[in-house]
Parts: sequence; C-alpha cells; structure tokens
Amino acid sequence: MKTKYAIAFICIVALVIIEKESNILSRVSDKLIQRQTPQQTPQTPLDYNTTQNGSLTMFKLLLSRLTDMKTNYSSLSEEQEEDELDNTGTNSYNGGRKHILLLATTRTGSSFVGEFFNQHGENMFYLFEPLWHVERMLTTGTGAGPNGTVLAGIYRDVLQGLFLCDFSPLEKFISPPPQHHITPALFRRESSLSLCEDPVCTPVVKDVFERFHCKTRRCGPLNLTLASQSCISKGHHAIKTVRVRQLDSLRPLVEDPRLDVRVIQLVRDPRAILASRMVAFSSKYQTWKAWAQDGQVPEDDEEVKRLKGNCDHIRMSAEVGLSRPGWLRRRYMLVRYEDIARYPMQKAEEMYRFTGIPFSPQAREWILRNTQTTQEASGVYSTQKNSSEQAEKWRFSIPFKLAQVVQKVCGPTMQLFGYRFVDDEKMLVNKSISLLEERRFRSS
Repeated sequence: MKTKYAIAFICIVALVIIEKESNILSRVSDKLIQRQTPQQTPQTPLDYNTTQNGSLTMFKLLLSRLTDMKTNYSSLSEEQEEDELDNTGTNSYNGGRKHILLLATTRTGSSFVGEFFNQHGENMFYLFEPLWHVERMLTTGTGAGPNGTVLAGIYRDVLQGLFLCDFSPLEKFISPPPQHHITPALFRRESSLSLCEDPVCTPVVKDVFERFHCKTRRCGPLNLTLASQSCISKGHHAIKTVRVRQLDSLRPLVEDPRLDVRVIQLVRDPRAILASRMVAFSSKYQTWKAWAQDGQVPEDDEEVKRLKGNCDHIRMSAEVGLSRPGWLRRRYMLVRYEDIARYPMQKAEEMYRFTGIPFSPQAREWILRNTQTTQEASGVYSTQKNSSEQAEKWRFSIPFKLAQVVQKVCGPTMQLFGYRFVDDEKMLVNKSISLLEERRFRSS
C-alpha cells in the first residue's frame, strides 16, 4: 500500500514538473515554434486506487513525456534553430510571410529599387517612406529634434507596427490627424500599389483634396482600417525608407518572433549622391554650388561635417551587417546601386532569392520595361531609368574639387564599398576608366 501511495506521489510531482516545463516551452515558443512531437495517448485522471502495475505504467508514461519535453526544450540551441529554418532561412511559425526592409539614403536609387518589390504582384503589401511623417513632426527645418537614439527607437516602433499591419503608431505622426482612421495626407500614397487597389481604393469624396492621390485611378481619402486589412491579407510586406541611420537600432525589430525581417541596405558612390542632391535639392545645396563656382571648400564647415557624418553612419551600419552578428544571420544583404544599374535583372533575382520570395513575372516585366527607357522619362524623381547611363551621369556634373572633398571625408566608406578615387579632372570624366571595383558582398 505504501508503495502505491509513493508511486502516486511521484506521479503528481512529475505532473507538476511537466506543467512547469510546458510553461517554459510556451515562453520559448515566442521565439521559435515548438517541434511537432508524436501525438500522445489521451491522459486520464490519476486514480489512487489503481493497481501497482497500473501506477507503474502511468509513472513510466509521465517520465517519458517529461524526458521528451526536456529534450525539446534543451535542443532549442542556435544550431537547432537553424534546423527550424528552410533553405531561405524562414521560420515555419511565420507561415512563410517575409518582411522586407529596404534601407538607403536619399539619391541612392531607392525609389527605383523599391519598385522591384512594389511591382511583385497582388501578394505584396508595399509602403513608400512612411517614416517621412515621423521625421517631419519630430524635427524642425534645421534638423533639430530628439537625439538620435530616441528617434531611432521611434522609427523602429513605427516600422514594427506597420509590419504587423498596425497603422496606429504611424497615425500619431500624420498631420492633420486622421479622422476615424481616414486621411488625405499620407505621404506618396500613389507610390504604393497596395494603397491604390480594391478594396483600399474607396469612392471619391467631393471637395476633399488629397495631395498624394493615386495616379492610376481615382480614389477617396485613404482609409487606414482598410489598408490594415489589405496588409493582413497579403503574403509579404515591404517597406522602403531613407530615414534609418543606425542598423543596430533595428535589432529588437529583427528579433521580434512575430516577424521574419530581411534587411537590404542600398549604397551608392558618395560623390554620385552629392552630385544628385545638388540637382534634386537645389535650394538646400546652395553652399555647395557656391563652392563649385569659386573652387574653395572650407573643410571645417558644417556642411562638410554633415557629409562626413552621413558617410560614417552608412559605413558603420554596413560594417555591422557585414560582420554577420547572430541576430542578423541570413537577414542582411548589401547592394550597390551601380551593380543594379549594370545588371538590374541579375541583382533583382539575387535580392528575391535572399528574401525567399519567388521572383514574379510582373516584377520581371517591370524591370525590363523600366531599365531601357528614353531620356525624357528619366526625371529627377522618376522610377523609369536607362540604368546603365544613370550610374555614370554624375561624373560630368560634379566639379573635381568637390569630388576631392568627398574622397577626403568619405574615404573609408568608399574603400569599404569598392569605389575608386580619381586623381584629376581627366580621370573623373573618362568613362573608359571604371570607378567601381568588382566586389561581391556576402549576405549575412
């Protein structure tokens, strides 16, 4: 009799331990889905009056379950976590949905490259520069505002909400504030096919002006509730932004178990970026234009320091990604705009392969149609480019003196990305001399 009670007591203790193990596993599953284990025989309540053999049988079963659960829990190591990934690095718990974050700076061709994903088809939900609203509200015209760490955290939280199809964090920054989750003021709405298709495209509302209205069809003000529903219905999500300066600030986003984030960092020759900005943002680059005229550039000027800071941030983010830290494993890719301009289809295929998303016929067709276009269509903000010509165009618009300044303050960045220095004016404008070293950046 004592033996039977002792066995029953041990069974109860085993059940308590199993319950604790189950709690631990449920917490671990927030990071990684539990492996499927063979279906267990349905349990019956413990009966203290069972025979000794019956108690022993149940005890063995409990110990077996406990051992299985401990094995599952202890096996969630870094090596086993990789086994939970398919050949594209996808966690099975996410249902195969990918979240693509295209990071860049202005005038790097990011609008053009973003179209590679925007044009994917009806299974892609794409957003163009949603962080514009955050930057506009939190910074003044001089760029003052929250310190970089605070701003980076806000950017990350808004991106996290958007990837989860929650527009409420973004709504706080849209001006004027949306009414009943409806706004006519979303920045560049027309650049997202997802926001201009049914059912997000609602009937036109008379006398409501929408600055960034859909171009391909007439729609009413954007209903963010419908946008959220559309987002949820899509298989993949992509966001393009030029406002995230620190890659490491995104670590909590990348490690969010609800997401499967892939970061693509797009870079370009800093000399080409400066030349393009002087044209696109002419009023903001009057100082540089004056220096281009008189040939004198004070290297201690705030504009030069800002240029150096921008280059340093780009380089430091790339160094984080290329160092392949564990939290970015299989989640970071560096791409040079110049390589995309030379080989758009090949690079698009590589980016799609990296994300684990099939390269759709629609995206292929768009790339073919928009990389061999006319000069008239290649405007400052156009996504239609004669891509091979665009990559070299800057060499004939920037004075050698300014190119020298960029080389001096952005030298480490240029060396990391494989951009060759020019020694004189003749070398700068000689298209037979390539300023691009052949590099292959390994995805982390």
